[in-house]
Amino acid sequence: MPDTYDLIVLGSGPGGYVAAIRAAQLGLKTAIVEREQLGGICLNWGCIPTKALLRSAEIFHYMQHAKDYGLAAEKISADLEAVVKRSRGVAKQLNQGVTHLMKKNKITVHMGEGKLLGGGKLEVKGDKSSETLTAKHILVATGARARDLPFAKADGKRIWTYRHAMTPPEMPNKLLVIGSGAIGIEFASFYNDMGAEVTVVEMLDRIVPVEDADVSAFLEKSLKKQGMTIMTGAGVDKIEAGASGVKASIKGKDGKVVQGDFSHVIVAIGIVPNTEAIGLEALEVATEKGHIKTDGLCRTNVEGVWAIGDVTAPPWLAHKASHEGVIAAEAIAQALGNKDVHPHEMDVRNIPGCTYCHPQVASVGLTEAKAKEAGYTVKAGTFPFIGNGKAIALGEAEGFIKTVFDARTGELLGAHMIGAEVTELIQGYTIGKTLETTEQELIQTVFPHPTLSEMMHESVLAAYGRVLHM
Repeated sequence: MPDTYDLIVLGSGPGGYVAAIRAAQLGLKTAIVEREQLGGICLNWGCIPTKALLRSAEIFHYMQHAKDYGLAAEKISADLEAVVKRSRGVAKQLNQGVTHLMKKNKITVHMGEGKLLGGGKLEVKGDKSSETLTAKHILVATGARARDLPFAKADGKRIWTYRHAMTPPEMPNKLLVIGSGAIGIEFASFYNDMGAEVTVVEMLDRIVPVEDADVSAFLEKSLKKQGMTIMTGAGVDKIEAGASGVKASIKGKDGKVVQGDFSHVIVAIGIVPNTEAIGLEALEVATEKGHIKTDGLCRTNVEGVWAIGDVTAPPWLAHKASHEGVIAAEAIAQALGNKDVHPHEMDVRNIPGCTYCHPQVASVGLTEAKAKEAGYTVKAGTFPFIGNGKAIALGEAEGFIKTVFDARTGELLGAHMIGAEVTELIQGYTIGKTLETTEQELIQTVFPHPTLSEMMHESVLAAYGRVLHM
């Protein structure tokens, strides 16, 4: 007799394991199927270990600039092997934490490759055996993987994906980063701080292209000042990897092709959803460009099959996946008769995005350009870090905060930041958007002094011609 559950979650990333925990809290008999490591890519090979690497690079950067703070630090060096070891240790600790959470919440873990068979059945193939599980509902949370260049697949030696870049066999001396989204820019920032000569190639007309244009321009200027070469409106036509390096043909925005020699290449040109060989085609689960189509409560077109996270529509962010996991678990509990849960639909306009480069970038909601395209009459205000006492005291006077409002109603449409610790500050605006705040409520809010958060207040004041410290 196969094991029977209320819910089986396929994939244990930040969406899957959170969904399982919430389902267990609601009294559902729950199982997780995972083929690699509990915690998925984010915890083991993505968000968390990357931030550990970036923290080491940040400390190294501060040590190199100790004299700016009246301090002395001599004979400073970086041990890449030790930096990577620390990063892997952080990932291991959190992986063990997820294992504990599964036991604490009485969630059964089945290790192996999962495949939907239809009729609430899921086949799990492990290293030594296979088993068939059954459930009233199945939640697909299989995530995604890095997209390869069609003419130069990653080999882990000279051509890397983010996964290779986290455990490098050696320190690059001249690094080419293809793609300037969050992953590409974070690794460009890390290796630049660690001493590599870095070139970033972006096919669109600006780096971090999903961000506000003012943020993109500021970041490009800052990265160039740090020594990076930034090529926008450019593309890599050819890569030849050899034993000692890589030759790349790069077509610039003027159409001219230049040849470049690099020690290593990081490919960060997007993701591919993990939808192959998990039984979606046989069940006729609807997809779009490979990603599973869902409604606001994470339901697919097939009864009893749900999906969340990177395997579904963008934005492809860990915190979006986790939130969807809660929504799906509550919707499933409701479908099973729980009348005390009231799941809400996801509103992607209120999902913040963060890039942990140096300086940091964070945003939520519409950019100024997107707001105007949507037909809004806009009021936008900007306040620079140089006008904030705490930023100056920290030695972090580079950056700005920008807020975008509907001029007619005062609705907060978006917020965009670049500078120190903005990945922490952005949540203030995210809460504001979720509560549907207006400019008057933000203006009337008391912000503590001295803090970086005061700039959030000042940017709102600036949008309405009331800025105080500029």
